Amino acid sequence: MTAAHAWTRYVAIGDSFTEGIGDPEPGAPGGHRGWADRVAEVLSETAAGGPEGFAYANLAIRGRLLDRILAEQVEAAMELRPDLITISAGGNDVIRPRTDPDDITARYETGLQRLVSGGATVVVFTGPDPGRTPVLGRVRGKAAIYNENVRALASRYGARVADLWALDVLRDPRMWAPDRLHFSPVGHHTIARMVLDVLEVPNELEPFRPEPLPRSGWRRATRENIDWAREYFVPWIGRRLTGRSSGDGIEPKRPVPRAVR
Repeated sequence: MTAAHAWTRYVAIGDSFTEGIGDPEPGAPGGHRGWADRVAEVLSETAAGGPEGFAYANLAIRGRLLDRILAEQVEAAMELRPDLITISAGGNDVIRPRTDPDDITARYETGLQRLVSGGATVVVFTGPDPGRTPVLGRVRGKAAIYNENVRALASRYGARVADLWALDVLRDPRMWAPDRLHFSPVGHHTIARMVLDVLEVPNELEPFRPEPLPRSGWRRATRENIDWAREYFVPWIGRRLTGRSSGDGIEPKRPVPRAVR
């Protein structure tokens, strides 16, 4: 029998990663499931007070830079009185040209200070290693510095670390969605397993379930590279040049804590 945990109210904040982009699910709020929903599902099933005693909110919105996450989500999360919070923020800032990882960290610290002040368990994330990722590989050094800074802040404030950089299985291309910027369903599933391990919550999630897509042959991979550039990379560059965000007009998919199912 799976051991019960004592958390009763979980709030997730962040950007597209936490919103669940790349893991489409028509029946889920906002049309996306993602690792946070998957974690909440397990926590609901294993809560000491049963599913009826566990509530979950997800305030994350795709495309959000750090300052908007701090301004729009941190206080909103605290008002919901969570005893468990996850925050993944700053990644969109790191990949922007001419940004300084130390400056990003200084701003991130103000939000982390506020989140831990209420006594909740707080889980922070490092970013995945972008070394083999098209386009983003060039910011690998900056991402590594930011990750080290996040680890240092976690140690200072007593937060737990979900270390995506150290999760080697994320180098498998099957972990990534077609846009190569977000995780696939199996990627989100894998991250959910890791987060539950960080929380020390036993679970029955199995590796590579849901089943990943089969590996592509070189001809298909070449075709996919061309399609990817046209469908995802060019529009992404266009948004950067015009100051637009993929999250413009998007509202949080789970703005208030409710039962998971």
